[in-house]
Amino acid sequence: MKTVAVKNYSNLVFDLGAVLIDWNPRYLYNKIFATAAETDFFLSHVCTSAWNEEQDGGRSLQEATEMLVDKFPKFEAEIRAYYGRWKEMLGGPIEETVDILRELKESNQYKLYALTNWSNETFPLALLNYPFLQWFDGIVVSGREKIRKPDAAFYNLLINRYELDASSTLFIDDNERNIRGAAVCGIDGIHFTSATQLKAILKEKEILPGSLLHSHTF
Repeated sequence: MKTVAVKNYSNLVFDLGAVLIDWNPRYLYNKIFATAAETDFFLSHVCTSAWNEEQDGGRSLQEATEMLVDKFPKFEAEIRAYYGRWKEMLGGPIEETVDILRELKESNQYKLYALTNWSNETFPLALLNYPFLQWFDGIVVSGREKIRKPDAAFYNLLINRYELDASSTLFIDDNERNIRGAAVCGIDGIHFTSATQLKAILKEKEILPGSLLHSHTF
């Protein structure tokens, strides 16, 4: 049986939101609005993902809030709740993925990094709430750097700051767009869909023990 070569990685880079941390604006707005349809409308037309990403890129929360209040004055209270009650959007750690991170940390075989699109103003709350963030050898936050995924410059900033070899770096993110951005910089990626899927792939790549590839005797 032909043996498939397994690539050796030295650095594992994790996205945070929806991979290690459960964050969803609906956790807050399902309390504020009476129906799911109202929540969907608000997050699709007022406090949109595109608007939120600008804060991830460095725009201040105050500027972002006032801009929307001016544009949608009838939603002023709901708009101000976005950052006024931001902690209510946090659903907690995604424990199964945190367990994988712990196993990787305890193996002492890899350098671990986080590359996250996150506002620099709200990220300190995450640091307080999630002790496992201290396990990383480095964290690069888009809001602090004023640049974000999938911009190639953001990945290269990580590579250059920590003197990493892109070809021995593996990036894990729930957004395919961000995986494609990493590939442009020569970084292999895993499109995260669940902790179970991630664990299986890491075993296949022999990053975690218990390879799924079994040898057979004929």
